[in-house]
Amino acid sequence: MSQVKADAKAPTGARRAAPMSPHLQIWRWHVTMAASIATRATGVALYVGLLIVVGGALTLALGPSAYGTFMTVMGSPLGLLVLFGLAVSIFYHLAAGLRHLAFDSGKGFLPATANATAWASFAFGIVAAIAVFIGAFMIKG
Repeated sequence: MSQVKADAKAPTGARRAAPMSPHLQIWRWHVTMAASIATRATGVALYVGLLIVVGGALTLALGPSAYGTFMTVMGSPLGLLVLFGLAVSIFYHLAAGLRHLAFDSGKGFLPATANATAWASFAFGIVAAIAVFIGAFMIKG
């Protein structure tokens, strides 16, 4: 209340102090906080993945030589790491989206349920990406 009174008395054009709100330095880390941050981070990663897909399509249009170079880069250890990270991002973001659909229906807000679904989203993202890579390497032969 004293902040409001002080701000109300501030001269016109004077800069008011920004209100302080809890942030990462205040809150104790927990899985639902990590899930919220991971959802945003994987959303950004999906944009990067889209750029990679567009790059692949462009190299395909440029001919076999350009596409061969693209595939060599994507097949390198660094390329495979990026692709694995994108696979984790896709599957985690899918699970987190389903989790948020449940939230939108009014379900899953109890702390134990929210924690369990956050852990399940992380686990699904990693396990599904591993399964896709195992399948891809088995097909590749």
